[in-house]
Amino acid sequence: MHQLPLIAQDPLQQSTTCRTLNTDNQRRRLWTSSCVLRPQVVALSGYGPTRPGPSSPPPTMSLVQCLRYIITHEGPMALFKGLGPNLVGVAPSRAIYFCTYSKAKQLWNNVLPPDTPVVHIFSAFCAGFMSSSLTNPIWFVKTRLQLDLNKNGQMTVKECVRRIYTKSGILGFYKGITASYMGISETIVHFVIYEAVKARLVEYRLNNPQKYKETKSWRDFVEFMIAGGMSKTIASCIAYPHEVARTRLREEGNRYTGFWQTLGLVAKEEGIRGVYRGLGIQLLRQIPNTAIMMATYEAVVYILSIKFNSEYYDKHT
Repeated sequence: MHQLPLIAQDPLQQSTTCRTLNTDNQRRRLWTSSCVLRPQVVALSGYGPTRPGPSSPPPTMSLVQCLRYIITHEGPMALFKGLGPNLVGVAPSRAIYFCTYSKAKQLWNNVLPPDTPVVHIFSAFCAGFMSSSLTNPIWFVKTRLQLDLNKNGQMTVKECVRRIYTKSGILGFYKGITASYMGISETIVHFVIYEAVKARLVEYRLNNPQKYKETKSWRDFVEFMIAGGMSKTIASCIAYPHEVARTRLREEGNRYTGFWQTLGLVAKEEGIRGVYRGLGIQLLRQIPNTAIMMATYEAVVYILSIKFNSEYYDKHT
């Protein structure tokens, strides 16, 4: 029954994808070079700098300004740019991640001291590497669609894929993959903290049997939600700069050429605030998203374990 994590994950993120896509679009716009205070605004089309005009973004944007600008100049439907690739990519991405994490954790427990932080570190690394490598093209297309400023004749997924392939070939779909690999550090921190908090909750449950029933209750999954949200908050704050670098690398044009070059250029031109631009909306999106996802994952695996008389859940809690 090691396929349980894969089965459990497919419906998870779909429930939060549509609700969080608006903030995702705004977040990526805040990350891009076109929302940076400078004498000239770099055009996303890659044809060089242009002076701000009536349809150009303001030199600097707050969250509300970004939202207003998108609706005014690109229409309300622009808030849902990239929804198609997001729906296509989110289920396999999370399924690959949780399945790989579960399997890697099982293997590393046989090699290293079981259920220790080092096991969680290696397991999260394996899962993050596998998920990033297999799904990067999907997220790359989604980012390009979200950064498309064209109001009339919005670029389709097919057109976006054709443009990327014509210009850069297959390797073009893997721009920003280095930043994605650097972002594995975020998932490592997230799962190390989550597993530690979860272990404490399980230990407390075992030491206080009078307060808990043998079967799981809603209270247990609320605790998983809190653990998931808290661990994701800490991880996002620590590893956030890679998100900015990854989005900049996925813009059209040749201004940014590599992960470290991008971070250095952003820090030089925009300061530390530029490296953490959009952190607030990232947390607004990720905390409830991750809290719901982790609690739902635990609940679905637990229910399927009972239904199929599997000992999987007991062995992995």
